[in-house]
Amino acid sequence: MKKPELLVPASSLEVLKVAVIFGADAVYIGGEVFGLRAKAKNFSKKDMEEGIAFAHDHNVKVYITANILAHNKDLEEIEEYFIELRELEPDALIISDPGAFMIAKKICPQIEIHISTQANNTNYGTYRFWHQLGAKRVVSARELSLKEIAEIREHIPEEMEIETFIHGAMCISYSGRCLLSNYFTGRDANQGACTHPCRWKYAVVEETRPGEYLPVYENERGTYIFNSRDLCMIEHIPELVEAGIDSFKIEGRMKTALYVAAVARTYRKAIDDFFCSRENYEKNMPWYREQISNCTYRQFTTGFFFGKPDETAQIYDNNTYVKEYTYLGIVGEKRTDGRYRIEQRNKFSVGEIIEVMKPNGENIEVTVRSIQDEENHEMESAPHPKQVLYIDLGQPLAKYDILRRQEKEEQADG
Repeated sequence: MKKPELLVPASSLEVLKVAVIFGADAVYIGGEVFGLRAKAKNFSKKDMEEGIAFAHDHNVKVYITANILAHNKDLEEIEEYFIELRELEPDALIISDPGAFMIAKKICPQIEIHISTQANNTNYGTYRFWHQLGAKRVVSARELSLKEIAEIREHIPEEMEIETFIHGAMCISYSGRCLLSNYFTGRDANQGACTHPCRWKYAVVEETRPGEYLPVYENERGTYIFNSRDLCMIEHIPELVEAGIDSFKIEGRMKTALYVAAVARTYRKAIDDFFCSRENYEKNMPWYREQISNCTYRQFTTGFFFGKPDETAQIYDNNTYVKEYTYLGIVGEKRTDGRYRIEQRNKFSVGEIIEVMKPNGENIEVTVRSIQDEENHEMESAPHPKQVLYIDLGQPLAKYDILRRQEKEEQADG
């Protein structure tokens, strides 16, 4: 059996470095244009250059998304953009639009082209079509079962690769081709500006009674009929491998470094354990479940992998997600006095017990002994987002360790 690639999202240069350190084989990122996450921080050309160099230094690949559904006005700019990307030498471009595909083939013939899930890739004929045009890899539609993916594997060339989402948010619309956001707000999901109306609260209106809203009650809070659970396949690594999937893709190009670190680390260990021995993988299942539940999530489902989802795959009574940990920051360089630099992400205080997440799977409880600002002034707490601080946790730390705090049954809006 071929060991699959672990493909992890990154919203920024900082998150890319975390993904690399915490176990990714490849990272996918978006530039400032033509990706489907316009609200993500995304990468400037300078950040892409640094990120690709960092990843390649660690033998990790970088794929750049350019998967909007292009309009006429986009084509000339796409050509200019691909000329820029050619100089950066990413390992692949992720594309859904045939017009953009043909431009990429002309401008960047040396760079692999991967076909985005946005292209509705639901059968082996589609895979063969893209292979004949020169695509190296196709991302399967989320609506496929493992049986269908295995059939695709049997009917496509051996060198062609299958990439499949195995963890993260599920889109209510077929292969992410959603029109709700554009209709309600004028922000086009297929141009990267989705406002996630699938998470909103809805009611029913009878045709002859305009303005009379009939709530579909699940409880006193109303119903969220389009709100899907999050996909999680951590308990099904063997089935995913046996189906012939080449790349396990994590969703989440708008997620924090804490989320990316936790998911990447957990799937990295699960994949490695399985390829060591199935018994080892099964023995460590409680750890995987615990660690994956430490991420922010909306309950879990196995999506379409084992057949069409039923009503249990939806969340009808709320639009919240579970948040068990708060992200505090990433450990930076060590100062001569032994303190470590961090850029604070959420408030924490001297005397608090927090946790250090390490790439090897360790979670170490520590007490915050001291916090100093850049002028060496002692501080009782760190209340200012993105403030640069120097901390003493009474423990040796490593660059890119993640700091987090466990919360008590907290939920946040989705």
